[in-house]
Amino acid sequence: MIDRVPRPLSARIRRSRPAARIGLLAVAGLLLAGCGAGVVGSAIPVSTAAGSTVAGSTAAGGTAASPTPANPAPGDLGPVPKGLEAYYSQQLQWQDCAEFAQTDSDRETYGTAGLQCARLKVPVSYDDPASGQATVGVLRAPATGDQGDRLGSVIFNPGGPGGSGMSTVAQFATEKIDLRQHFDLVGFDPRGTGASRPAVTCRTDAERDGERAANLRSTTPEGIAAMNAYAAQVAQWCTERTGKDEGISGAAFLASVGTTDVAKDMDILRAAVGDRQLTYVGYSYGTRLGTSYAEQFPANVRAMILDGAIDPNLDPGTEVVNQGKGFQEAFDEFAKWCAQQPTCVLGKDPSAATAVYQHLVRPLLDTPLTLSDGRVLTFNDANTATIQAMYAEAFREPLANALLDLSRGNGDLMMRIADLYEDRDSSGHYSSLMDAFLAIRCMDDPRTDPQQVAELNKQYNQAAPFLDSGDPVVATKDVCDSWPAKPTLTPHTPNVDNLTAKILVISTTGDPATPYQAGVDLAKDLGGALITVKGTRHTAFLGAGIACVDTAGTDYLVSLKVPPAGTTC
Repeated sequence: MIDRVPRPLSARIRRSRPAARIGLLAVAGLLLAGCGAGVVGSAIPVSTAAGSTVAGSTAAGGTAASPTPANPAPGDLGPVPKGLEAYYSQQLQWQDCAEFAQTDSDRETYGTAGLQCARLKVPVSYDDPASGQATVGVLRAPATGDQGDRLGSVIFNPGGPGGSGMSTVAQFATEKIDLRQHFDLVGFDPRGTGASRPAVTCRTDAERDGERAANLRSTTPEGIAAMNAYAAQVAQWCTERTGKDEGISGAAFLASVGTTDVAKDMDILRAAVGDRQLTYVGYSYGTRLGTSYAEQFPANVRAMILDGAIDPNLDPGTEVVNQGKGFQEAFDEFAKWCAQQPTCVLGKDPSAATAVYQHLVRPLLDTPLTLSDGRVLTFNDANTATIQAMYAEAFREPLANALLDLSRGNGDLMMRIADLYEDRDSSGHYSSLMDAFLAIRCMDDPRTDPQQVAELNKQYNQAAPFLDSGDPVVATKDVCDSWPAKPTLTPHTPNVDNLTAKILVISTTGDPATPYQAGVDLAKDLGGALITVKGTRHTAFLGAGIACVDTAGTDYLVSLKVPPAGTTC
């Protein structure tokens, strides 16, 4: 999870948010909202989901593997860790998905015909499985092919961390995904997130709105003190509120939400859906989860696509700076596109776009802009909206419209884009995503020495000058500094000596959130294969409309044959 080191909380950047997972209806709504702004761009297709994959064909000239049983006989699910027998042998009780919906989008898609949902039981603590129990929400879109074609399940994680795999699969179920001919598509909400219980609970909707409107700054000692105090307050709220409704200790549960524990949950899920080995697709942060699973359960991996890779060797500070470079490059590409439009508030000279952008947004530092709904658009929210738009080219036109509106004193569209990133719905309710993101980050990333914080902020501003506020660069405390548990991960080279499966990594040259080189390095560390995707977007497999990637990835998952070295799409 790449998070901006020590900035006001609302300015933090999280590791992943594939735009295709947000839904094109949201993009279409933004286009309609900004249609009077004067920017003319190419029409956004009704759907960018690929329907041209050739399921069942083989890559690199290989032959297809024989289908595996849909429901292996008892005892055929691989080794079971001691003390977890009851969890591994549980039978999922599939039901209607309506009660699992968490967002407006969920309420639209969870009613799709054929979708099934269940709650997976997992221990709160793997060190003491008898100490308490949590549940993980699971959604399944059953395979559409004949029984003889079925190869089991593909489990998805969309990233975040904290993103909903249930929502991802529900969206896929509304589209033509040829992968579904051979596999059940299975999404889960990782422990502490979405429909899983308990959910990480830190801030109320009103507190989230207040946080975004606070406009905390480092220009005075009082401002710095307020930032530090608020970070400690959020950590206290997380500890006090998480698990309260379920009678589970917040401190104990927050200690268990890191990636190492979620990977263990995923192995229980693998067994519960009846698969001897795991077939998995992870996007962005989901690549960290997949890597952790491969380290802990190497013999249980059948096939794994890791798209938008995170390099586990890198420390959080380096990741943050690298991500900043990626966002600046994506912003520069946006500026080049914008300069070709009939009306572009950033002007016709892309090299001057950063200065023009700062001229637009820096006044919000002193005077946030009042919106039609009574809220205010701050500098941080303006940057959040711009960051959101860097994830896919489909957001270029809405952002151009929003910036033009902002230049005319109207920040409503800018705030709508920021709300997409923050997962705030039309009723003003926030999902658990950002609280969960915070909790997982605190358990995954080693603490940053306060003395290094200012230097990292300085490096970030140099890497992504369009996001620089111009305020003094200082060391401030982080929410994780007051967290009730120590991190369970440290930067390291993955230990996958016992891994026999060939993992497929997909990396995009202009990915703003997970830079291309991280995918190259991860593929090398895992002894896997690499697909290079040319373009400026975050993640590429399924939903991006890139047939080359979809065909190669689908063929790999079906046949287990990796694409030839040097494959580029």
